[in-house]
Amino acid sequence: MKIIINLVTFLLYTGAVFSQQTITGKITDAKNNPIAGANIYLEGTYDGASSDENGNFSFETTEEGLQTLVVSMLSYESHYEAGDVSYFRDLHIKLVESVNSLTGVTLTAGTFEAGDNSKVSVLKPLDIVTTAGAAGDFVAALQTLPGTTTVNEDGRLFVRGGTAGETQVFIDGLRVFQPFNATANNTPTRGRFSPFLFKGISFSTGGYSAEYGQALSSVLLLNTTDVPLQEKTDISIMSVGGGLGHTEIWGDRSLSINTSYMNLAPYEALIPSTQGVRWNSPYESISGETVFRSKGEKSMFKLYTGFNHANLDIDQEDINFDDYIRFRLKNNNLYFNSSYKYYFENDWSLTSGASIAWDTNAIGIQENRVDAKETSSHIKVKARKNFSNRFDLSFGTEYFNTKYDETYTDLNNDEFYSGYNDGLWAAFVESDIFLSNKFAMKLGVRGTQSSLLDEFKVSPRVSLAYKPGEDGQFSLAYGDFFQRPLTEVVKFDQDLQMEKASHYILNYQYINNGKTFRTELYYKDYDRLVKYDTDVPQFNTDYNNFGGGYAKGIDVFWRDSKSIENLDYWFSYSFLDTERDYQNFPQKATPNFAPKHNVSLVTKYWVDKLRSQVGLSYSYGSGRPYHNPNALGFMQERTKSYNNLSFNWAYLIDQQKILYFSVSNLLGINNVSDYQYANTPNGDGVYDRRAITPPADSFFFVGFFWTISSDGKSNQLDNL
Repeated sequence: MKIIINLVTFLLYTGAVFSQQTITGKITDAKNNPIAGANIYLEGTYDGASSDENGNFSFETTEEGLQTLVVSMLSYESHYEAGDVSYFRDLHIKLVESVNSLTGVTLTAGTFEAGDNSKVSVLKPLDIVTTAGAAGDFVAALQTLPGTTTVNEDGRLFVRGGTAGETQVFIDGLRVFQPFNATANNTPTRGRFSPFLFKGISFSTGGYSAEYGQALSSVLLLNTTDVPLQEKTDISIMSVGGGLGHTEIWGDRSLSINTSYMNLAPYEALIPSTQGVRWNSPYESISGETVFRSKGEKSMFKLYTGFNHANLDIDQEDINFDDYIRFRLKNNNLYFNSSYKYYFENDWSLTSGASIAWDTNAIGIQENRVDAKETSSHIKVKARKNFSNRFDLSFGTEYFNTKYDETYTDLNNDEFYSGYNDGLWAAFVESDIFLSNKFAMKLGVRGTQSSLLDEFKVSPRVSLAYKPGEDGQFSLAYGDFFQRPLTEVVKFDQDLQMEKASHYILNYQYINNGKTFRTELYYKDYDRLVKYDTDVPQFNTDYNNFGGGYAKGIDVFWRDSKSIENLDYWFSYSFLDTERDYQNFPQKATPNFAPKHNVSLVTKYWVDKLRSQVGLSYSYGSGRPYHNPNALGFMQERTKSYNNLSFNWAYLIDQQKILYFSVSNLLGINNVSDYQYANTPNGDGVYDRRAITPPADSFFFVGFFWTISSDGKSNQLDNL
């Protein structure tokens, strides 16, 4: 009996030995370099091994039939081999480098990010409110970046030789139709929005995504905060007004309200009448914003509302009149924006939203009146699918509608009407493709159909990025961009075509240890720009699309917050060479808003003993072109250079209170932006002129800011 038992045991052991399989192979990267330490195992079992220093591995298993062999290694994508276990011999497995969202290549050509969570940020959100001379206006802060031009009599964004109307603003992906306050001629405007309500800003100076259109030069994307960190109340008292804000949180819902009142009487009293302005009543405005958020397990809903009421009454000097010209303005603006985003189980997401705006202007010019009303809306749906960490696809459609009505009434009460109604459809598709941690591309195309112009256009967009080292990368971008002619033209003539610009961009960016360096070469080719044969667009003007032009140059940006303790600074330089034949230009020339050289230096220094942050900002622009009818040529003269030195000081009273003080144009330089010439020559045959010197170059500002959080505490030191 004992012999029989031993025989059975021997047979079982022998069978087990003969049923074992040996799995062997070698693990390398894409360049056939051996990978040591990779884990190789049969899925669902304990059978496996690790690769040696030569990438080789070998282990035995008793498993049979169809099996899955798994190879995993940090920094590489997992590899799977499925088949009969008997074939898992002498394998040569090449692992593919995984794409790391933190250290891999990014698509940055033409784009500046401002957000605490963005690895390519060159500005933080608080830079907007702590930059000397910006006075809390996000546009003024962005004008310290390369690619922008400070047009001190306007205040809007002029980017790389483009007009202010060639830049569009979006909140949470939806169009803002009147992003700036209404103002008088040669008096700079401000943005309508409080920077405290936004978590981040993406400012594209060119080559932007196919998701956005109707902008020949650039787009500014503002994203509202998803989830506020705490309940708080903000109180601000300023020399020219005040503000009150509050954030309330209950569960996954929150509501932020921000209101402000501004009265420029103290400032206007300091403006000398030699600057060509007399104030009959001070500029006055009241505004407010509300953001409601509701966060679900897989969704986010936001509702944004903003309103603004402003009025002014001034007399402005005009060289063609003996007396000043009276100008009156009353503006009302109401804007709604809602968005909803849902995340599905299979890496699909769906974003939908709508915005609508009502804007009215009642304008008085001497005894004449202009009453204008614009109603605009935007509806958008976008889907996105992440197929892997190497490939994603987004596509969507949107519809814009703008109805504009204007009535001009002269001193005899005769009325003249102009206006239009445009419906614009667009569709887009775009994909991000990451071939490795060193190479990525974005491919997109956009189609647009305008009912007003009865025209359909297709716009291709391409971006490439290559990262040769750990800290630096190169980017390329190309795109075609179309835009409907501006309201001042299409309200009189709808028999026109969309204007066009093509962008070519080469970018290099380096980020390491608190230091950021960017430089960018670009070329813009303009085509089909609108021309007309009168000084300004009017009902009897002849219009055409025969204009064109170009803009080319180089931008340089440097920021350093580590080299000198407590000092944060950035430097920008832009070289711009541009000419265009548009509007009433008799020939191709550089427009008045495009100086050749722009320089900006912003510094912020924390003085611990004084519990204060002090800052200086300096802006320089070379002379701007203007047309002198007393000289030969067109737009051949240059103004003197633009210089502005601004100062700000913020004192931390305690963890909840800040006292701040700022002065724009500290040296009181009388910057000339242009000249106005008389319509007819004097007795000597010379056209007299007067300099245009915008009054808001010099600004004195004192304020007090108090934050009360839900627990009665708030660390304002972090804000500085």
